[in-house]
Amino acid sequence: MMNKVSALPASTSPPPIGTEPPLSTTSAPQASDRLREIAQHCATTSAGDVSAASDESKITARWRVWLRRFDGKALLAATLPPLLGIVVFLGLWALFAPRVHTSLGALPGPWEVLQQAIALWREHMAVQAEKALQASSGIPWSGAATFVDQIFTSLLTVALGVVLATVIAVPVGLLCGLSKLLNAAINPLVQIMKPVSPLAWLPIVTMVISSMLGGEGEPLLPKSLVISAITVTLCSLWPTLINSAIGAASIDNDLLNVGRVLRLSWRARLTKLVLPSALPYIFTGMRLSLGVGWMVLIAAEMLAQNPGLGKFVWDEFQNGSEKSLARIMVAVIAIGVIGFGLDRLMLLAQTLAGRQGRS
Repeated sequence: MMNKVSALPASTSPPPIGTEPPLSTTSAPQASDRLREIAQHCATTSAGDVSAASDESKITARWRVWLRRFDGKALLAATLPPLLGIVVFLGLWALFAPRVHTSLGALPGPWEVLQQAIALWREHMAVQAEKALQASSGIPWSGAATFVDQIFTSLLTVALGVVLATVIAVPVGLLCGLSKLLNAAINPLVQIMKPVSPLAWLPIVTMVISSMLGGEGEPLLPKSLVISAITVTLCSLWPTLINSAIGAASIDNDLLNVGRVLRLSWRARLTKLVLPSALPYIFTGMRLSLGVGWMVLIAAEMLAQNPGLGKFVWDEFQNGSEKSLARIMVAVIAIGVIGFGLDRLMLLAQTLAGRQGRS
C-alpha cells in the first residue's frame, strides 16, 4: 500500500506568479527567442558597465595627470610674493595716510576707501531699484549715472576707440611692412604724431565732432562719448601700427618666394603667409594700444565731460566734500584693476589665437 502511494505522480500545480516556466514546457521557437533576449540584455548590461568603467578610468587618469603636474611649491612661489607685496603696501598706506593732511582733511586709509566703495555699490543698487520702479510706471529715468554705470560707460568708450584704432592701424601697418616705399613715406608722420598728448588732440576733436553732430536730430551715440573715443583712437593706434609693420617686415623671404612660385593671389598671401607670421606682433601692439587708450580715456573724459570714470573723478574733485578723497581713491583703484583685467584678457586672446594659428 505504501509503495502504491509513493508511486503516485507529483502535483502539477501552476508555478507561482512572477516565475518563469521551465524551458521544457515551452516550444522550441519560444525558447530560442527567450534565450536571444536574455543574451542581448546581458550584452547591453555588460557594455554599459564597461563604458561606465572606462569613463571612470578616464576621469581618474585625468586627475592623476593633474595631480602629477600640480606643484605646490611653484604655486606658493607664484602667489606668496604678490600677496606679501599687497599686504605691505596696505600696511604702509594705513600707517602713513593719517599723517598726510589736505584741505579736505587727512588722507583716507584702506578702511575708509573700502567703506566708500561699499557705499557707492549701495547707491547703485538703490538707483537700480528706483529705475525699475519708474520703468514699471512708464516714467523714463532722468537721474544721474552711478559709479557702476560710469564704469560701463568708460569700458564702452575705450572699446570703441581701440577697435577703431585697430581697424585703421593693422592694415596700414601690414602694408608698411610689406612695402619699403610706403614705410618710408608714412614713418615720419607716425614719429611726429605718436608723442602728441591727448590734451592737445581733444580741442581739435571737440570742434570737428561738434560741427559734424551739431545738426538736428538725436545722434546714435552721445557727442561726449564720440569725442572721447576718437581721442582714444588718435592716441592708441600708433603701437598697433608700428608692431604690425614690424611683424609684416619680419616675415621670412622664403615664404614670400614660395607664395610667388605657387602663384598665390594677394589675398591668399596675406591670409596664409603674412597674417600668421605677424599675428604675435599685432597682438602685442593691441595690448600696448589698449593700455595707452585706457590711460588717455580718463583725461579725455574729464575734459569732454563724458559720463565715465574720468568725469566721476573730476566731479568728486569739484565737490570737495569729506568723502571726495576716499571716492577718488576708489576710482583710482578701479581704474588700475580694470586696466590689469583688460591686459589679461588681451593676453588670453593672444594665447588662444596663437594656438589656433599653430593648429
